[in-house]
Amino acid sequence: MNESKEKELRIVAEALDRVLAGETLDENTLYALADIDSPEGKEALVEGAIKITSTFIPKKFDSCSIVNARSGHCSEDCRWCAQSAHYKTGCNTYDIVDHDYARRVAAHNSSLGIGRFSLVGSGRAVKGRALTQVCSLLREVAEEDGISTCASLGLLNADELRELWDAGVHRYHCNLETAPSYFGSLVSTHTIADKLATIAEARKIGFEICSGGIIGMGETRRQRMELAITLREAQPVSIPLNILCPIPGTPLADTPPISEDEILLTVALFRFAHPKVQLRFAGGRERLSRDTQLRAMRAGVNGAIVGDLLTTIGSTVAADRELCAEAGYEF
Repeated sequence: MNESKEKELRIVAEALDRVLAGETLDENTLYALADIDSPEGKEALVEGAIKITSTFIPKKFDSCSIVNARSGHCSEDCRWCAQSAHYKTGCNTYDIVDHDYARRVAAHNSSLGIGRFSLVGSGRAVKGRALTQVCSLLREVAEEDGISTCASLGLLNADELRELWDAGVHRYHCNLETAPSYFGSLVSTHTIADKLATIAEARKIGFEICSGGIIGMGETRRQRMELAITLREAQPVSIPLNILCPIPGTPLADTPPISEDEILLTVALFRFAHPKVQLRFAGGRERLSRDTQLRAMRAGVNGAIVGDLLTTIGSTVAADRELCAEAGYEF
């Protein structure tokens, strides 16, 4: 084995020992892990993440489901998104989801044993009358359907977040999406600072935070680690990892797919950066092989959004139950 490979294996081994001893890895170490490029070093990273997961992560697999509360006509120019009004994607558009439909979905998900139901709204922020309608719906779900609630309604201020809290919603979702150094090349209508400000206000009120991003949008591996490091400021209890689904009509429509090996390595790197935080499969995982999904679960993924997603199709609950059992989790 050459000197370079030996150095990489030593970096991984030392980082693993520090994590298992309860230490939070510094940025220099995390970037050194992201720079590992030999097959042996990458395999050591995944195996190390498996050890971290088996040491710190409970065997209870966390499930959640989402309904698109408001679709399309979004003012923001996120270059990956089917719902942006800046692009012609043919996505469904409506102001507020039908009340009875959302209630049926929530009740059905509850009956399947899914742990959480979330309403996700397009646009910079769901506010005013639309926010009141969403809050009323989520209050009914929390009180009558036996399932926890979550919301992802954009860049809300403190008063708007308080209205949501008073409706019984105690988890707020706001993805950072990508590294600060890459964000400006994908979005011009808002910033990561805007997102972190909303997250900070939500934490002040008492919300648990769910925040992650999308991989495979042309970012480097170091930028994925930059996202993982920046997420420490958000202090999430859950980090959803989306894999880009290129949407026809968006500027990222022709983006080459990120490899399964790179996705697995990303999961491992996030587990080193966040040893005890929930890592959640979100959009895009349907293209992964069963073996890759299983290994990703063993290396850190201990939650998932299940069922249909926003503008793409997700996995079925039955399939996820089987995967969880095979990976050693209780759904």
